[in-house]
Amino acid sequence: MNKKTLVLLGVVGFFLFLGLTTYMMVGNRQNRVEVCMEFRGRTECKIASGSTKDAAVRTAGDAACSLIASGMTDTMQCSHSAPKSVRWLD
Repeated sequence: MNKKTLVLLGVVGFFLFLGLTTYMMVGNRQNRVEVCMEFRGRTECKIASGSTKDAAVRTAGDAACSLIASGMTDTMQCSHSAPKSVRWLD
């Protein structure tokens, strides 16, 4: 292959990657949710999306717990507790 062909393949590959990434981001927004978690007197709310409602709630809850819990044990305890509130978006 010559240099021109390699450059063309690189550009095409880049745009395919960009298109796939955009499609996955837009397609995954089927279930958007804001989840508030409370752990040891601290509260944090995070927004997440997922292909299922359970996946969206779990992702948002885990993200919120990562900010209010310290260490693996606390994070796991927080993640396994019930959310303080759940608000569906869109």
